[in-house]
Amino acid sequence: MKRREFIALGAAMALAPLPAFANEGWVEYENGTLVDLLAKGDTVLLDYSATWCSTCKAQERAIKNIRAVNPAYNGAITFVRVDWDTYSRAPITTIYGIPRRSTLVLLTADQELGRIVADTRSSSIQALMDLAL
Repeated sequence: MKRREFIALGAAMALAPLPAFANEGWVEYENGTLVDLLAKGDTVLLDYSATWCSTCKAQERAIKNIRAVNPAYNGAITFVRVDWDTYSRAPITTIYGIPRRSTLVLLTADQELGRIVADTRSSSIQALMDLAL
């Protein structure tokens, strides 16, 4: 392979979208997503996170591990990631009084079941998710 081809291939791979499994089991929030999910009767876990937030990453790892141990969560909860950098001042954040990134909120159509703010303990996150089972 010639050097130019190698560089071009490397650049193309770097700019390519992430594979579908990168967000496996998560819905990326867009305007209207929550309304649609709650109208269908889903129980929704909103994860207010930022890509640069270490607390958010710790919560994400805990959620991933909890879901791996007990797949029942995958059937009971729709996991929605809300990008803090995009939606920190949007109605999806202000309506629920979200104070900061690294906030997890569990919702049904008619009520908030619980929330966690900046807590990365698996036991706390699992207790929140257990409210949906």
